[in-house]
Amino acid sequence: MTEVLTAPPNGRPALVLNADFRPLSYYPLSLWCWQDVVKAVFLDRVDIIAEYDSFVRSPSFEMRLPSVIALREFVKQDRAPAFTRFNVFLRDGFQCVYCGSPHDLTFDHVIPRSKGGRTSWENIVAACSPCNLKKGGRMPKDAGMHPVKKPVRPSNYQLQDIGRKFPPHHLHETWMDYLYWDVELDR
Repeated sequence: MTEVLTAPPNGRPALVLNADFRPLSYYPLSLWCWQDVVKAVFLDRVDIIAEYDSFVRSPSFEMRLPSVIALREFVKQDRAPAFTRFNVFLRDGFQCVYCGSPHDLTFDHVIPRSKGGRTSWENIVAACSPCNLKKGGRMPKDAGMHPVKKPVRPSNYQLQDIGRKFPPHHLHETWMDYLYWDVELDR
């Protein structure tokens, strides 16, 4: 369950919004450390949207630490997502596509490499170790194991939409107007 904090999270990170006031990413949540935020403010690259009650000080300067910032220039998010273990697990909802277990996830080639299967979005799925071992180097039909959904190359939008189902454990209250989660939050 996710808890909404009234005190700043450890390290006082800032939620980073694109110029359209949407988070750059939901999973992982787009956060910058306070040092990077202060630098971006001084370089005039971001606008401060909300602040913590904490300050950063120098002998000649004092500034409230930003808790939400927005980029001044819009960052397009139209490039294809990278093919990584994390993104495959995210696409598959961090569950085995054969039995639904969230434990001991591995990659599985739906069409085994020994049978000409490639390592690609369309042939790799998240599988728990027991299912992966059970299927072995066999075709899904021969093993009697078929993925519950066909593996496809996701768009960035699809991965971000899936990522909203997995909010971090702690969110600061100043972030809540900019985040839209698919789960209930403790307030």
